[in-house]
Amino acid sequence: MASKEPADFYQYLRSRIKEWAASVTGKNSKWVDYILFAPDLFHLLWKLSTDPRIAAPEKIKLLAAIAYFISPLDLMPEILFGPFGFIDDIAVAAFVLNGIINKTPKEIIDSYWAGDQDVLQVIQKILQAADDMIGAGLWQKIKRNFS
Repeated sequence: MASKEPADFYQYLRSRIKEWAASVTGKNSKWVDYILFAPDLFHLLWKLSTDPRIAAPEKIKLLAAIAYFISPLDLMPEILFGPFGFIDDIAVAAFVLNGIINKTPKEIIDSYWAGDQDVLQVIQKILQAADDMIGAGLWQKIKRNFS
């Protein structure tokens, strides 16, 4: 039976990461729970970047995070690291979203959040683990670039 092609990047990313998470490598990964957030964070970045209620300066930050997410030339490229390459992407997404959430009504954020857990808790969980996931030195450099 032929599988149906994913409708968009979100669906494609979600299916690939879920497939990896079910593998032996994924199941044994310390960061699997974090990497599983990648599709939902990308979806939220994209939807907020197209929402007319979000201020232009915030949209620039969102678009920068999206560009980092999809760029093959980031600190941890997926082509080299596989799903582990999303660790820096999700940290950047959480960092940018954390700043925007403080300036945006929660109902707007919630209307686009596709994840199963509370978006604020997910972002805080990622930010608390970012030093360990990426390394404190790299994480500080990344944050400076997105501040």
